[in-house]
This record gives sequence, C-alpha cells and structure tokens, in this order.
Amino acid sequence: MPTPPNDHSLNPSPFAQSGGHTAIVGLQWGDEGKGKLVDLLAPDHDCIVRYNGGANAGHTVVVGDERYALHLVPSGILFPGCTCIIGNGVVVDPAKLLEEIDGLRARGIEIDANLRLSSRAHVVMPYHKALDGALEEFMAGNRRDAIGTTRRGIGPAYADKVFRSTAIRVGDLAHEDRLRTKLELTCELREAQLRSLGAADPESVDVSRLLDQALAQGERLAPHVTDTTWYLHDALADGRSILFEGANACLLDVDHGTYPFVTSSNCSTLGIPAGTGVPLGRIDRGLGIMKAY
Repeated sequence: MPTPPNDHSLNPSPFAQSGGHTAIVGLQWGDEGKGKLVDLLAPDHDCIVRYNGGANAGHTVVVGDERYALHLVPSGILFPGCTCIIGNGVVVDPAKLLEEIDGLRARGIEIDANLRLSSRAHVVMPYHKALDGALEEFMAGNRRDAIGTTRRGIGPAYADKVFRSTAIRVGDLAHEDRLRTKLELTCELREAQLRSLGAADPESVDVSRLLDQALAQGERLAPHVTDTTWYLHDALADGRSILFEGANACLLDVDHGTYPFVTSSNCSTLGIPAGTGVPLGRIDRGLGIMKAY
C-alpha cells in the first residue's frame, strides 16, 4: 500500500510558524487532541521528539480514511522528511514498539533512519506489567484507592529507573552478559514481590526466556538506537527545527498534577530537559491544548 498523502500545503496550519522549536502539551488529563495539532505542525519541523511516558499514552491521527493509533512512535512518522526521536525520558516496551513499527510498515509508512531511539531510554519488561496489575489488585482489594493505571508496566519501570540497580536501558539489549546479570538480580526480586502479593507469574520472571526475548528485540531495534541527546544538540547546531510531542497531560504530571492519581513522568514542558537533554530555554514557543467538557 503506498504511503498515504499527508500534505497540508494546500491547507496550511493556522499555527504555522517559520523556523523555531515548539512544544505541545495537554493542559488537562489527556485526550485533548494533541495528536491532531502535532499532525498539523509536523510539516513545519525537521525533528519530532517524544520525551516522556510510555505505551500508556500516545496519539491518534486520522489522514483521509486512514486512522493511526500510535503509542510510542511519534506521530510525525507519517511525514516523509521528518526525523522522529524517542527520547531518554520515555520508558519503552520493545514488544509494543516493534508491533507499531511492523504495523506502520505494513501500511506503507517508511521507517528507517527517520526513527531514532535513545540508548538511555528505560525498558518495560514483562515483570513490570505483572507487578503493575498485582499492585492495583492489592490496593483495590484492601479497601484503599487503586490508582487506575493502564497496567502496562509504566510505573514499575520508572520505579526501577530510580532504584537504578534493577533498571534495564535500551542500550543494555545489545550486551548479553550485562543483560543476563541484570535479569538474574531483578527477576529474583520481582518473583518475591509477586509471590507476596499472591500473583505469582513464572513466565514474567523466567530469566532464560526474558533474555532470549530481549536480545532478539534488541537486535531488531539496533538500527534505530543512538545517543539522542547528541543527535538533538547536533540538530540545534545545524539549525533544524524541533517539535516536542508531549504525552499524557499536565494534570497527570507526577510532581504537579492531581497526585496520587497521576502518571509516573513529567508531562509538561518541564519534562523536556530531563527527557531529551535539550535546555528549556531553547524552546521558542509552547502550545497548551484544552477541550471543553
């Protein structure tokens, strides 16, 4: 199937601006229509960057009769000539990312050097999803308030990032010995946690199975993996324009949202420096999106 037309040249965006760097964020709890605005502004930018969240968020874009639901791949991927970047602040489920890549390619969307994945982004593993669900059941079953997560492992993956010793990053997927050492430690801990919660899940903590799976995923993702901080600073130096595509929304921000009923990352423009390595002062404008209830 040929690449669907996605040319706004005959109907330019009312937000169009020549050059400069732009951030788009939701100002409420998500689903404000950020994806549509990213789609409108993508042709005016050279790089589209996702800087926070995981596969619990994303954008839906409709082009003609085609509907694209994207969870990890920035929606700028629909525009030839745009480079899409998944920054270090994103937690990446390799299985979900590969599923999206395969699905887009099957629909005629080119994905090659136009997709870059940070080697420093943290990985969502099967035991993160198992633990996410187990914790929700525990909280709900003990008459406490469950958070209402999507159970996609986002919170536990960010928790491991902060815990450090048990964290796995995208760059680790290319190093078998390092990955095995991390899995042996982490699976032992996660098995004990899951068992204590009455939610034993042997498959999600099987070291051999996870190692083989992660190495295979890492091999497929390897052509896209790079140090995206360096890449973005090179883009700034070259005068390329960058669009920062926020996920979730400001009232779901882990620090500034309606805590504790929030996501596990910084969703406003404040998440951009940590999630990409680009200083906030380099962003020329921020667009906040709201919807009427």
